[in-house]
Amino acid sequence: MTQVGGQDVGTSELARAWARVRTNLRRSAGARLFDQWLAPIALVDGDDLADVRLTLPSAFMTNWVKSHYADRLLHEFRAVLPGVRSVEIDTVRRMALPAVTTAATAITASVAAPAPAPLAPQPAPVRESAERPVLDPRLTFDRFVVDPSNMVAVNAARALAAPGAVRFSPLFLHGGTGQGKTHLMNAIAHEFLAAHPQARVMLLSAERFMFEFVAAMRAKDTFAFKAKLRGCDLLLIDDLQFIAGKDVTQEEFFHTVNEIMAAGKRLVIAADRAPQALDGIEPRILGRLGSGLVADIKPSSPDLRRAVLARRVADMPEVRVPADVLDLLAERITNSIRELEGALTRVTAYAMLTNQPIDLAFATQTLGDMLRGHQRRVTIDQIQKLVCEHFELKPLDLVSSRRARAVARPRQIAMYLSKRLTTRSLPEIGRKFGGRDHSTVIHAVRRIEALRDSDRDVDGAVRVLLGQLEG
Repeated sequence: MTQVGGQDVGTSELARAWARVRTNLRRSAGARLFDQWLAPIALVDGDDLADVRLTLPSAFMTNWVKSHYADRLLHEFRAVLPGVRSVEIDTVRRMALPAVTTAATAITASVAAPAPAPLAPQPAPVRESAERPVLDPRLTFDRFVVDPSNMVAVNAARALAAPGAVRFSPLFLHGGTGQGKTHLMNAIAHEFLAAHPQARVMLLSAERFMFEFVAAMRAKDTFAFKAKLRGCDLLLIDDLQFIAGKDVTQEEFFHTVNEIMAAGKRLVIAADRAPQALDGIEPRILGRLGSGLVADIKPSSPDLRRAVLARRVADMPEVRVPADVLDLLAERITNSIRELEGALTRVTAYAMLTNQPIDLAFATQTLGDMLRGHQRRVTIDQIQKLVCEHFELKPLDLVSSRRARAVARPRQIAMYLSKRLTTRSLPEIGRKFGGRDHSTVIHAVRRIEALRDSDRDVDGAVRVLLGQLEG
């Protein structure tokens, strides 16, 4: 017998494989992320080496791991045990499952109330196949919080998923990390399968596309791989940017896209940038993807972030999160919706693990570095100085009346950054740029938002400046 998380466990082949998987995950994810999210995972030990079962102490942590690490866990298990067919990730509510526990789950048990009655047996989850992908049941259209920043993308996603003739294909969704692209892709698959239960649907990341294609080449069985993808009625591929520079993978991807489009089937692609701004992707692929509908998801507004938190809290009746804590998170966690949800998950999970009530002091202490990382205050003067340095202008140029593009475009970028990174009002921003009217600032912000989708140079300059100002 060996000790794992303070308990005796059998040295089964599955347990030994799990130990290796954990070691690989800690190395690839980093100690901090691993300790926070992956260390609490427990293996349900048993004799079945094909269908692995993992558990976590809360539904919030389970959802996060499913969203971010489901494919990686399956890949890691298959690297150790090639016969593994699936990896199921479930929530254990302080119950007596025969699990190989970790220190985090042991803490949960020690602070918990008496164990509830066993849950009713749940139906076995559907195995992933070309006909029926494993989808996150939470990621549906009715659970997607809509506001002007994502309305076009949501309406486009609904239109593509709707029954009837294909109105457009492909649909290319783009936006920053964690803004909701993966949610919309799951929602499209859910909606399409509800209308067409017998349809063949696949949802996979570009990274997984690459892994499976390389594995098929090594096994000299690329025909089966091609047939599986090209036979889909709906194919969804996430994070296209990850195949940048992978020439062989891009060749196969191009032919897959061609086959799907030629057959009049539905295709959805997501990336963190617009097609024109993707570096390392072949122009012919970008041309195909740009021929359909391109829809972006803009950075979230404070109102959207607050609405997302309210929706998530409504799903947690056993947890009380005060309004001032939600206001704090919505105001300070601005980079992405995923990071915002992660912050809420961290607060609620730590409260459960330590058996403490959630209040403003607890949330501030728990989030610590995360909040401090978002606390840096950027001023309009700093933005103007950095923009002048980047475009080799004089400070007076930004406040002058000159309208030459070499001056007007950097001025618009500076206004855009001022609106995005500071709390100054539109009239205040206008006054800092030579006493301009607030309508001029609005025009500048909208112009740069539009150019970021179509002009690689503008988007690149904004990204560089954002990195310097937020870093």
